[in-house]
Amino acid sequence: MGRYDVLFEPVKIGPVTAPNRFYAVPHATGHGWTQPDAAIALRAMKAEGGWGVVSSQMTEISADSDLASHPMDRIWDDRDGPTHARQVQAVKSHGALAAIELAHGGMRARNFTTGLPIAGPSNLPVLRPEVPLQATAMSLTDIAEFRRAHKAAARRAAEAGFDILYVYAAHDLSLLSHFLSERTNHRNDAYGGGLSNRMRLLREVLEDTLEVAAGRQAVALRFSVAEPGDVFGLRHDGEGREVVEALAELPDLWDVNISGWSQDSATSRFTEEGFQLEFTDFVKQVTNKPVVGVGRFTSPDLMVSLVRQGRLDLIGCARPSIADPFLPQKIKNDQIDQIRECIGCNICVSMDGYGVPIRCTQNPTLGEEWRRGWHPENLPVSAATKNILVVGAGPAGLECTRALLLAGHKVTLADAADTAGGRVTREAALPGLQAWARVRDYRLQMINRHANAELYLSSRLTVADLVEFAADDVVIATGASWRADGVGSTALRPLDPGGRSVITPDHVMDGRTLPDAGSRCVVYDDDHFYMASVVAEKLAGLGLQVTYVTPLANVATWTDFTLEQGRIIERFNALGISIEVNVSLVGGGTFASTLTAKPVSIDYETLVLVGARQPDDTLYTAALAEPRLGKVQRIGDCHAPGTIQGAVLAGHTCARQISGESSDLMPFKRQEIVPGK
Repeated sequence: MGRYDVLFEPVKIGPVTAPNRFYAVPHATGHGWTQPDAAIALRAMKAEGGWGVVSSQMTEISADSDLASHPMDRIWDDRDGPTHARQVQAVKSHGALAAIELAHGGMRARNFTTGLPIAGPSNLPVLRPEVPLQATAMSLTDIAEFRRAHKAAARRAAEAGFDILYVYAAHDLSLLSHFLSERTNHRNDAYGGGLSNRMRLLREVLEDTLEVAAGRQAVALRFSVAEPGDVFGLRHDGEGREVVEALAELPDLWDVNISGWSQDSATSRFTEEGFQLEFTDFVKQVTNKPVVGVGRFTSPDLMVSLVRQGRLDLIGCARPSIADPFLPQKIKNDQIDQIRECIGCNICVSMDGYGVPIRCTQNPTLGEEWRRGWHPENLPVSAATKNILVVGAGPAGLECTRALLLAGHKVTLADAADTAGGRVTREAALPGLQAWARVRDYRLQMINRHANAELYLSSRLTVADLVEFAADDVVIATGASWRADGVGSTALRPLDPGGRSVITPDHVMDGRTLPDAGSRCVVYDDDHFYMASVVAEKLAGLGLQVTYVTPLANVATWTDFTLEQGRIIERFNALGISIEVNVSLVGGGTFASTLTAKPVSIDYETLVLVGARQPDDTLYTAALAEPRLGKVQRIGDCHAPGTIQGAVLAGHTCARQISGESSDLMPFKRQEIVPGK
């Protein structure tokens, strides 16, 4: 018997059978009901890659569950049926089961576009403090109408051909969750008070859905067994367990996780693989029905262990299925070293905050399956084989090289450093970012498999070297450096440090000119993503007295989109890092309140500036002036500093353009809106 054979055993889920234990659980794609073709192609790619069950995202059952800036699927009425039927057909054509997550957002809905009242168990503000709306306490008539709407949506889903119908009570994103929670359910009727009353609606909706399924479709319950950090929340050793015990044999499948979303989708910086198991392990002890659980699973050996130990029946994945839609197939084919492991950075999650299509640091083809016809494993072989020189072995250069080799070109990759990886290698040495190295390791592994690849490290090239190489194309990916002059998101001109000692994240990552232990430093964050907080943590770990200062109103503002902000603040408090928000560096090494303009006194010796980055484009600029060189282009941070995801995408796009794909700014299809539809 093969090492991983247990993962490819069929699993009976009520009246249907999953062909294997790989379960792509529901997650947002950012396409929603306005861009269905792109969402369908994304999910079909997972089915092609071997996932035994492929799920849709949260699908609104009715018009009073409009989630506004978060583009979701809809199954409001019969007009939505044909689109869902096309998705089912696309998924099933690869042998997978198709699941749909029927949901009502309850107190998470906005209804901005419909103008309808927001429904909830009680008269309370909606669950986003900055949104000036309140939910209305549902009457018994309202509850009956909700049940009718859910039942009708289940019928439409069944008619569309879905194999698994979800009842959704998870992540604090569901009306059913809000009825379950003491925090949001203040009722004193048959749907409020004790747990048996608070779970009444969940039981009724489960029974309604089972009635619709009538033994033809499986019914899954997606349930958050615990709400860590919420004093009124469910606990896996309390009411969360009691819910599972009470409903143990009712659904055909338990899909279990923790709530809220920032807990369920925690980043690798703060959690390890399988981090949810301590909360969800008990479920298999309580029910005889199959159980799927999540926890950013990337290790095939851990997957096997979980099944053999009877902890899970199906391996649930959202982010790992995003990073590598072909993960199951690679395990089956004993291609473990070719898996694109999720790095847990939550760039995918961050896109949902903007209401735009999903992106992935590891998988640059994500979201482009339909729009550009990109496949994560295959590139069309170029009609003309070229000899290409790529300068810079960071994330952009590595991905460009990998993709060029797939297209059949001969590629030489050179880097001035003595190790490959560029910024990902440097950043992976910082606290909590070890998984960043997977961006480098996967690409090096794939590059080293090709006979047409040559890698030269410790090789700082000049324009004369480029001329001598005589490549058909030269791609420059030499990265960027952190600026030391105070320029950042809120300060577009240099600032006077007043004679203070100034260092940047580059100094910290290089370990050079660092202040002595015990000295005082300010980490000034005018970048607002993860870097300043990681640098502050690193310096605190070296024994420095650290004050984090930012001109914005929140710590590491953009990490709210990656669901890390709360944990960063907790980490600061645990390490004794002082926090100053709404405080700006104004010159002369002094600070002032951004609200009152009054001076803010901070005692420090060293100023760590985390602001803008300067493209390292000296070689590119010189190459443009050399008439003997052919086509030269720059990519990644060397062109426009941004995220690692942006650099990887730039490298991939460049490779496809060199191989003959369109170089237009709009080389992709757009979803057509048909008049009258």
